[in-house]
Amino acid sequence: MPAIGFIGLGNMGTAILKGLAAKGVACSGTDIDEKRLAALAASCGLAPKAGPAEVVAASDIVVLAVKPQQMQSLFAAIRPVLKPETCLVSIAAGQTIAMLKDMSGGVCPVVRVMPNTPALVGAGVSAVTFEGAPGLSEELKATVMSILEAMGEVHLLAEKDFDAFTAVVGSGPAYVYYVMEALIESAVNLGLPRPAATGMVKGLMSGSARLAAESEFSVTQLREMVTSPAGTTIKALLTFDRRAVRAALIDGVTASYERSRELGK
Repeated sequence: MPAIGFIGLGNMGTAILKGLAAKGVACSGTDIDEKRLAALAASCGLAPKAGPAEVVAASDIVVLAVKPQQMQSLFAAIRPVLKPETCLVSIAAGQTIAMLKDMSGGVCPVVRVMPNTPALVGAGVSAVTFEGAPGLSEELKATVMSILEAMGEVHLLAEKDFDAFTAVVGSGPAYVYYVMEALIESAVNLGLPRPAATGMVKGLMSGSARLAAESEFSVTQLREMVTSPAGTTIKALLTFDRRAVRAALIDGVTASYERSRELGK
């Protein structure tokens, strides 16, 4: 198994690490929070390193899990120790392959990944592209995929599709929580206690998502199953259509897509 190291162990980095630890994979890593490092060493068997350069020196695959605005200073620290056989895996939003190659000096292959926050509970949906790593061995590609699968579902995409993925799936949890908030407020407005309403809506969302995942029917067919003629559901859906709720969602996702494209320039 290639040696795996982490630079940055915030929420997303820790989610990946814990997923790998559950599979018995040993990793090294560094973070500015020394208490977090010590805790992960105790709970996940992480081998703490003094800094980013030490992680790179000890690893075949290096997961870059820092904020986008920290990438320039990070690469300044690790560029001198990068080797052609080092594989960098970036989960930083908006950092294109061209940007990563420029910051790394083009010394080594770079893999770009876009995860989403349900990865924190092992239910994420991630996109990955190997376009910045044309010479990467099949063994290392398989290892990178196993790293990402520790967070949930993984989709291999062309980099040109990352902005669309970001707008729909990367930002998607916020849209879901936005709808959940509206449903909870609706329930409270109709007289249900807030704690009960919150629990009901959480169950509604998780149950509906599970049914969509496990059913042989399309989401349109599943929606039609609930929508009886002249019933209560059709009244709500027609109201949403009159208010252009569907169009507003599509417009919002398109705005997110445009912003993602701007950040990648």
